[in-house]
Amino acid sequence: MAALAALGGCAARAAKEDPVSAVPAAVVLPVDPPAPPAPSAPGAAAHAVIGDFGVDLAAGDRRVRPGDDFFAYANGSWYDSFVIPADHSSYGPFNELEEISTERVRTIIEAAAAAHPSAGTPEQQIGDYYASFMDSEAIEANGLAPVEADLKRIAAAGSREALARLFGLPGFASLFDVDLPADFSNPDRYAVVISESSLGLPDRDYYLSEDQQLKALRDKYQAYVAELLGLAGIEDAAAKARDILAFETAAARVQWPLEKRRDVEAAWNPRTRQQLLAYAPGFPWEAFLDAAQLGTREQLVLAELTAIRDLAELFARTPVATLQAWLTFQYLNGRASYLPRRFDAAHFAFYGRALHGQPEDLERWKRAVEEVNAALGEPVGRLYVARYFPPESKARMLALVGDLLAALSERIDALDWMTTETKSRAHEKLATFALKIGYPDTWKDYSTLVIRRDDLIGNVRRAAEWHWNYEVARLDKPVDRLEWQMNPQDINAYYNPSNNEVVFPAAILQPPFFDPNADAAVNYGAIGAVIGHEIGHGFDDQGRKFGPDGALEDWWTPQDAAVFKERTARLIREYSAFEALPGLKVNGANTVGENIGDLGGLNMAYEAYLLSLHGAPAPLIDGLSGAQRFFLGYAQVWRSKYRDGALRELVLSDVHSPDRFRVNGPLPNIDAWYEAFGVQPSDRLYIKPEDRVRIW
Repeated sequence: MAALAALGGCAARAAKEDPVSAVPAAVVLPVDPPAPPAPSAPGAAAHAVIGDFGVDLAAGDRRVRPGDDFFAYANGSWYDSFVIPADHSSYGPFNELEEISTERVRTIIEAAAAAHPSAGTPEQQIGDYYASFMDSEAIEANGLAPVEADLKRIAAAGSREALARLFGLPGFASLFDVDLPADFSNPDRYAVVISESSLGLPDRDYYLSEDQQLKALRDKYQAYVAELLGLAGIEDAAAKARDILAFETAAARVQWPLEKRRDVEAAWNPRTRQQLLAYAPGFPWEAFLDAAQLGTREQLVLAELTAIRDLAELFARTPVATLQAWLTFQYLNGRASYLPRRFDAAHFAFYGRALHGQPEDLERWKRAVEEVNAALGEPVGRLYVARYFPPESKARMLALVGDLLAALSERIDALDWMTTETKSRAHEKLATFALKIGYPDTWKDYSTLVIRRDDLIGNVRRAAEWHWNYEVARLDKPVDRLEWQMNPQDINAYYNPSNNEVVFPAAILQPPFFDPNADAAVNYGAIGAVIGHEIGHGFDDQGRKFGPDGALEDWWTPQDAAVFKERTARLIREYSAFEALPGLKVNGANTVGENIGDLGGLNMAYEAYLLSLHGAPAPLIDGLSGAQRFFLGYAQVWRSKYRDGALRELVLSDVHSPDRFRVNGPLPNIDAWYEAFGVQPSDRLYIKPEDRVRIW
């Protein structure tokens, strides 16, 4: 949901193609994880996958002072020599592990596709879905026939009410998204949340900025819209493309900026149906909600309040013909990968080459795996964990998380800026943290989803309808707190404020994030900091607004809230000084939640590492102290490289800072880093002790 996308932030970006980081080019990670060894002492480091103890020391640039640019000190030689693969717009450890996960899933899927199992079984569904996407000859031969009925429905929708009905159906674009998450007022029940929807370009600045590169990109986008309509035989495609861009630009003007969308209190506005009708009368809400099977719902939540009102007004004054053209384009744009090559190639030429600077598209089989994961992620994940996730990894993670929670508890006690009253509530929330590792305890039953090997468009439509029907059917039931929002094969992690839980899918628990044979300091600096980051989201600028039971609740004293806001404001100023591209600086207000997560996660993980030593001194390994290995392990997981277009999109439309600043941003606020690397006042990253941001 657009308004709440920043909540419960994850270790990696949510972007489909580029999460966020990198692994040394010389390291080849194994297809299967190494067998976990017997428990060893904290300093043990036998047979690490990367380097001698978990860090590739050759990747760093020792000509750089660590206090000037720690990202370059740890990763500079790799960065200078690494070439981003032609089929990526950025590359790092998340992408490296995604390649491994994709290969594994391909093996699972292709075995299923070759077996021709019984209808309705997971093997039949994932095998036939994959086969339907891979059958390029059939896609070319079918032409537009599989989508002709839907295109005719759009062409026949000659009234605003008819268009609103299409807006409400799964698989059709809309100015408004509807989501059915846990109710922030009462997380034991579900809510119906209406928010602004995304447009054809990544974010509103792409429509409104006077930056010359973005203006040129808008021209290319308009040409792409015209091309796609023309390929479908739509008359007056160029004129319609101009109207579509003007319509989306008008929508972007009233949409909320990312900084405002992040504010959970501003974006959670309970209203009755009648209040919605009175507040935003320009849109046929009854038809829209009926089509979404929500016609009887009286209680709603509006996210971006003024945007919903103004988008409704925009809908009312936009010619029906323009709305039909926009819906047609969005329909074709969302299905370009399922249509003949000319549509697929045009889509990549804009979104891949023009937007991101990516020379080549992913191979079709890799995109087929993505599609199967999106539609049937849990059935795939069930087969994945049975084959690739050793239970010993889960046990090791549970122990590591225990150290992190203990570290945060001690840090809360030691805070010199927080009152006893708020500390008590923070401990209460910490004590109720839930943890999910690897895979769900219960799996969804997809047996009613019909998948056919010769019907790609039908598979896409039925999968979208199945997922929506699944959510609607449980609206009046208690919230399923066992449900996962990611698949086990995803390279990511997240915090869910409504469940007060941190979730780590199986596939991320591999080097460089976690290696059971690596030095403990490296594991704490890598996966420990990632876990700490997710725990920290429960106490970031938005997560702190949720109580122990997951309900939106102000549990802070006014004094503590004021001090917290002052400290986060300083963090915002620090990150806003970072320049990602010439003339393009990080927006610290957009990224503050993730930056709090990184800073808090590092503090937690370092203290947890010290706790794991049980008072013993950390051993020296290759002349490096435990603290040095900890911070090098952290920097290694954020080793990444971006193409300019991808970096620009990240800065303008994402809540995460670029990876270089996820290293150089939090470390100068941590005293132990200064001590470990002898950072001096003359170094560029140096911050005076009294000016360092200390939150958790």
